[in-house]
This record gives sequence, C-alpha cells and structure tokens, in this order.
Amino acid sequence: MRSIYTCPHCGKKAFGPWTKAFAGQMNSKGKPCMQCGKLCVNGVGATWFNAIYSLLCFIAVIVIYLNAPKYEWLNSYEAVIVVGIIASYFVIPKLVNSVLFKLHESIRLNY
Repeated sequence: MRSIYTCPHCGKKAFGPWTKAFAGQMNSKGKPCMQCGKLCVNGVGATWFNAIYSLLCFIAVIVIYLNAPKYEWLNSYEAVIVVGIIASYFVIPKLVNSVLFKLHESIRLNY
C-alpha cells in the first residue's frame, strides 16, 4: 500500500490509510513509523470524534431498547439495528481516522 501520510517525528511519508486507521487516538499506544520507529497516533480531533460517536451509539442503543416494545416494526428489527450500531462503533471511527485527522506524536507513557 502506498504511504501518503507523513510521520510527525521524521517528516517522511511512512503511513498509508490502513496503518493510519489503526494508529488509534491520543489514549492509545499508537503505531510505529516504518522509517524512524517512533510511535504515532491520530490527534486530539480523532479522540473527540471517537468519544462523541461512542456516546451517540450508546444513546441510540438505549433509545431503541426503550422504544422497541411500542412499535411492532421496530420490535422485529431491534436486534439487527443494535448489531449494526455496534458494528458501526468499530468501523466508522477507523474510516474517519484514516482520512480526516493528522498524525501526532504519541505522548502515552509505556512502561
């Protein structure tokens, strides 16, 4: 895969969309740069996006759980919708991280 994102440590293009997607947010360990070996993560914006999206997914699951008995059509598709929301919780932040946010140096202390 083509490297199109630059490392904040060495400034060389060392990350592709796939590796950048799994670099994680500021609270994660990060991914090592293929050139210099130092850890890189997606920035603060990615952390905020993940927090807000997680909260929205949680609220959606609770709302669907509470309202499903009231509506016949929702009651029959409740499990499918909740599984879709949970799957989107894992997929959507990775897609957004791979495209939108800049890479930053990892500040997490790894003991």
